[in-house]
Amino acid sequence: METKDIYEPPFDCTKCPRLRNFRNSIKIEYPSWYNKPVRSFGSISSKKLIVGLAPGKKGANRTGRPFTGDGAGETLFKSLIRNNLAKGLYNIDGFDNLKLINCRITNIVKCVPPKNKPKANEIKNCSFYLKKEIVNMKNLKKILALGRDAFNSILNFYGLSKTQNSFSHNKKVFLPDSKILIGSYHCSRYNTNTKRLTDKMFEEVIKELKC
Repeated sequence: METKDIYEPPFDCTKCPRLRNFRNSIKIEYPSWYNKPVRSFGSISSKKLIVGLAPGKKGANRTGRPFTGDGAGETLFKSLIRNNLAKGLYNIDGFDNLKLINCRITNIVKCVPPKNKPKANEIKNCSFYLKKEIVNMKNLKKILALGRDAFNSILNFYGLSKTQNSFSHNKKVFLPDSKILIGSYHCSRYNTNTKRLTDKMFEEVIKELKC
């Protein structure tokens, strides 16, 4: 059995009825799109894990690869390539030769949510797969969480207080198993356009992940 079958939800996952129904409605409108739970990108043996929120409707839900197809992916992959955590060329449609280097990318929710906002129960339903992924990343040293929800999901996995470890940009938390959690504002087009997250700020956390 391949790794992707062990750590991922089935393509016909029905754990979250709202997300299933939303996927099905998109499938009617855009039958050629991926429209399934989006599987992680990169080797399970990697030392670095990047955790996002969920697939975007016109991004990963369209292309089938995390952070591929929207502005967030352009920001993320260009920075990873600059810092030797990826190689090759990134194409917005995913038809490229991009390879991650000692790095894996996942989301806390594997299915596209309406308005890019998963509900708490949907995050909880999908946490099974995130936990399984982290446990089986035997070489994992650092986790970069993009956004508050991803950051808090990692804290929940380790049973750590969100009050004592409140989210902020470039926040570092030393985890009980000697791994390091790094927080970052999400590299969404909204955050980069409004300058809540600048190129310099994002480059800082990618360099922190790399070192």
